[in-house]
Amino acid sequence: MSPITGAIASPHALATRAGEQAFRAGGNAIDAALAAATALTVVYPHNTALGGDLVALVRTPDRSITCVNATGTAPAARDLTALRARHGERLPERGPDTITVPGAVRGWEALRGHGAALGWAAQFEAAIGFAAEGVPVARSLAAALVTDRALLDADAGSRAVFGSSLCEGDLLVQPRLAESLSAIAAGGPGEFYEGAVGAALARGLQALGCPLTTADLAGYVAGDTAAISAPLSGFRVHTSPPNTQGFALLRTVRALTELDFAATPWTTPAAVLGRLFHDGTRVRDTLLADPAFAATDVENDGLAELIAGLRDPRTAGAVAAPSIPRGDTVGVAAADSAGYAVSIIQSVFDSFGAAVLEPETGIILQNRGTSFSLDPRSPNVIAPGKRPKHTLMPVLVTHEDGRVRWVNSTMGGHGQPQIHAQVLLRLLAGDSPAEAVSAPRWVVGARAEGQASDTVHHEADLAAETVANLAADGFPLREVPPRTEFLGHTNVVSLAPDGTLTAGSDPRSDGSAAVVPA
Repeated sequence: MSPITGAIASPHALATRAGEQAFRAGGNAIDAALAAATALTVVYPHNTALGGDLVALVRTPDRSITCVNATGTAPAARDLTALRARHGERLPERGPDTITVPGAVRGWEALRGHGAALGWAAQFEAAIGFAAEGVPVARSLAAALVTDRALLDADAGSRAVFGSSLCEGDLLVQPRLAESLSAIAAGGPGEFYEGAVGAALARGLQALGCPLTTADLAGYVAGDTAAISAPLSGFRVHTSPPNTQGFALLRTVRALTELDFAATPWTTPAAVLGRLFHDGTRVRDTLLADPAFAATDVENDGLAELIAGLRDPRTAGAVAAPSIPRGDTVGVAAADSAGYAVSIIQSVFDSFGAAVLEPETGIILQNRGTSFSLDPRSPNVIAPGKRPKHTLMPVLVTHEDGRVRWVNSTMGGHGQPQIHAQVLLRLLAGDSPAEAVSAPRWVVGARAEGQASDTVHHEADLAAETVANLAADGFPLREVPPRTEFLGHTNVVSLAPDGTLTAGSDPRSDGSAAVVPA
């Protein structure tokens, strides 16, 4: 039995089971979250991979909260002029030119440094078994295999692994990935960035036309940074700073306080939330960038004017059209009775990332480079060694004295701040984690070319009064089926004031939640 009580929630039941096993082996929330995150690179390969990125928040028993930023950089050989000559005004959505240096494995290493109890290799045990022996194709993966079939068939590595006949429940075996995981487990993170796995990965990618080199891998560093936070309704909401979009959630939180909804934020009219969501997207799409290259005030830009406009709609101005929401991501939430709490977000960005699977290593690569701009005037213009603006944003909520209250993680691409806000408001209103993640939701933003930028996609069973409030404010409405991945999937762990741990996993995923008693 575990010496501590732990709770974990993830979007795949086998990943949650890996986290449970880590708790039972004597690990803490860091170990459990890492075991689940590693397993997800095998069982949910359309959403996360060794070739992807990671952003996490970790809370330690001394009540400090740190952001681990493991978002990858553009390769040193990336050249704006050459990219513009090949692609014009914007990068393609897939292919070798969209690949950035993978950050996830260095992120795991950095996260472990905050107090993991088990050895490095322990987090790989379940994942290696899943890759070598095979796992049943989950519902979400099966759907992605159908939707992205043409992309997968166009890439030799993807075609070899995912074939053309895999369906839900069929056995997915990934022997090359198992070998890579085993090598990294035995050799440490350096095996991926400086060893044989990294060398094979770089060699294979160069053969496919990607300029990523062993020097790019060896030079990559994941960083510990201070989390950003804002108070709300007697709690403090913590998330990740730029180059991530965490600021967009805090803009909403701060606006609710300014608009006098701080005491009962769950009573905020949907139309007010919609305007806040829409404006946060505007700021992200026009200003968010790697702060090492471009200092922009994403937390405050235009916020006072927006709040004034919400108080008096006659003063509200138009906002720029946000980009189409996108992204395939996984989130893991974990906490324990020893005082550790972790929110991990991992991703390859779009489904199957760049649609490039390097054959020798079995590793899928992310297409995060599509988040860069090719406009030389943009703060987010692509440059060697630069991190793109990023959708990943973990969330922790604490009491003002630093005690953990909720650990939240979500998939949902550009819609993550909006999903986090809705789940948070339900938790503040008294919902359990399971109730909050299961409730109907909505997201502002075009999901197809030609749609208005303030189009609201809402699940069919969203409360009629919410739909009516959005419609009355002029939001174009589009109804979507309930409980699908279209509006993301979320995981929450709750730590009640009396120390009771509970957890909830979103029915929109293939996930589960578990509490492991001491």
